[in-house]
Amino acid sequence: MGEIKQGKVIEKRVDFVEVSAASSIFPGEVAIGDCFIVSFFKDGVLIGVIDGLGHGNEAAVAARTASDVLRSHAEEPIISLMKRCHEALVKTRGAAVTLTSFNCRDHTITWTGVGNVKAMLLHVDESFQLHQEDVLLRPGVVGYNLPFLRASIVPVYYGDLLIAATDGIQTDFSSDFIKSLFITGTAEKSAQMILSRYNKGIDDALVLVARYLGNA
Repeated sequence: MGEIKQGKVIEKRVDFVEVSAASSIFPGEVAIGDCFIVSFFKDGVLIGVIDGLGHGNEAAVAARTASDVLRSHAEEPIISLMKRCHEALVKTRGAAVTLTSFNCRDHTITWTGVGNVKAMLLHVDESFQLHQEDVLLRPGVVGYNLPFLRASIVPVYYGDLLIAATDGIQTDFSSDFIKSLFITGTAEKSAQMILSRYNKGIDDALVLVARYLGNA
């Protein structure tokens, strides 16, 4: 799982996470340079969103190369995974990569990003007040200029939403829209809503939504 045609949504659900993604392709292209991976391992799942530089076939090659590496080593620490991707992408255009690893035993995520694939974790408390945490993005290009990497660990609660999006998606969501994502109830509907409303339409675009179900 990882490459999706224009507008199509792919959904996967296991005991502790529900994941869905939606994308659109740059007008006139036949290959999309944005992709994602969802790879389960013991007590966890790795979620990666990858944006190959530019668009078209060369961007798609870079994104697929990174996704293959991540899928093969999903259980490893995410800094090690980012370094593996960097080594594999040296002869490609390179990519922006954001990685999130869920630990369902500790109810945490560990995440980091290089480039401009944004990710946010959304939580609504008992009084329906919205809380948002954003992944720390480091400037650079995986495969060309890898910066000093630092991963953050954040607690995750039942019903929390992880949203990760490439730069073809506007991510300045209003607070009312974010609350509406919780009300929709599924990752699939949330991904569709974001793509429909916030797609810039001038680049490849991909949004992934994961709802955590692990500590009800």
